[in-house]
Amino acid sequence: MYLAGSFTYVFMSASAGVRSGLCTISDGLLSAVKYLDDLVWGPWMLLLLLGTGIYLTLRMGFLPLKNLKAALKLAVSGGGAGKGKEGISSFSSLMTELAITIGTGNILGVATAMVLGGPGALFWMIVTSFIGLATKLAESTLSVKYRSCNERGEPAGGPMYTCVRALGGKTGRFLGCAFALLAVFSSLGMGNMTQSNSIADALWHSFQIPRAKTGLWVAVLTILVVLGGIRTISGVTRFLVPAMGLLYLLGSLGVILTHIGNLPGAAAGIIAAAISPSAVSGGLFGTVTVNAFQSLRWGAARGIFSNEAGLGAAGITAAAAATDDPVGQGYISMTGVFLDTAVMCTVTGLSLASSGVLGLAGTADGSISGTGLILAAFRSTFGKSTDLFVSTCITLFAFATIIGWAYQGERAFEFLMGGRTRNNIWYRFGYGLTAFFGCIFPLEAVWGFSDVCNGLMAVPNLICVLALSEKVCREIREYGLLSKK
Repeated sequence: MYLAGSFTYVFMSASAGVRSGLCTISDGLLSAVKYLDDLVWGPWMLLLLLGTGIYLTLRMGFLPLKNLKAALKLAVSGGGAGKGKEGISSFSSLMTELAITIGTGNILGVATAMVLGGPGALFWMIVTSFIGLATKLAESTLSVKYRSCNERGEPAGGPMYTCVRALGGKTGRFLGCAFALLAVFSSLGMGNMTQSNSIADALWHSFQIPRAKTGLWVAVLTILVVLGGIRTISGVTRFLVPAMGLLYLLGSLGVILTHIGNLPGAAAGIIAAAISPSAVSGGLFGTVTVNAFQSLRWGAARGIFSNEAGLGAAGITAAAAATDDPVGQGYISMTGVFLDTAVMCTVTGLSLASSGVLGLAGTADGSISGTGLILAAFRSTFGKSTDLFVSTCITLFAFATIIGWAYQGERAFEFLMGGRTRNNIWYRFGYGLTAFFGCIFPLEAVWGFSDVCNGLMAVPNLICVLALSEKVCREIREYGLLSKK
């Protein structure tokens, strides 16, 4: 006990100095991160992501939309794929994928999007999710089809393997290595630091728990879980994801039902704001100062941040499933986009809009956003006692994302090591330590870095998907309707 207290004291003392130093980061450096973020997530990225999704949807004959209901049933039933020696079940694969996507993007990401992009950003998040179904289906199918094995005989796949095995040559190798390197950075940024930062922020806002103390415990728990590999990770997420998802859904629905009289106006305002943000200024939404492109930009960016359609990382988890049906697993993986954004993000956005707390963001009596905005929405229904509930949801969501991304980052790291697993232990310890620093780093730097890595990671993945689009779309069309299987 004395030793644990000593370690805590040392870490807190050291982190106080680190955080103090980080707070002195020049405005020039933060401006550079923001400039890169705006550059990467400019019109060209939205065109690439949304254009690819629309193109694939058309080439697949709208099968992702036609098969969505049947795919959800297939996902719940586990797809008929059992847990084998060389992989995990299809259901466990989906739960691990959902653990990665259902995170702070569904809570804090929605709040951020609706503050920076106006209430109409939620509309574009939902639209992006339906467009992203085809992209997620294609990239996951390809990841299962072209997966390989590491030196331990474990299944290893993802866009990096698809690039090398399907495209081949120097181009395929370059794209594969580029994706893997960016996926490692994304695992440390989006998968780890943004999540741990959100945990620390929630616990500080609610209970004034020091960020360094939170960081220490998050780092220790992360290391303990990820040391067990994919079986331990999937075992945790298999039970954690459904429980935390149901818990949060019930809480959000409680907020919406409390303000049910505001719901029609909130829903109509969200749709109207997607086209003309200034048209809904005042009332439930406060002062809206964004334009239509900003609404689309933040809605699409945060929607993709949440469901990861087009980024390619989900294919790494899909490839771990013990199945010999690439398209079937692709459909199971595809349902994650719908559950993540069309369901989870929607209830968050409607609870924010109907409760009227969006009008508090950026007001003269104190600007609030992110964690503070979510807390305000839930307090409007459940009172101050809701702090424990919101903090628990954010902590569970974020921690599940941290451990889920550990697997994806490790597989990308392993690929860069030539498929050798002997160095994985160093990645796992380094990943856990990163969670500590995520708790104490400045919020703007963490999210800016993560956004840049996210956007860049999508580029080699989408190039690969588009290059193989004729083959994968033909295979999906030949597969036909799931209801007939």
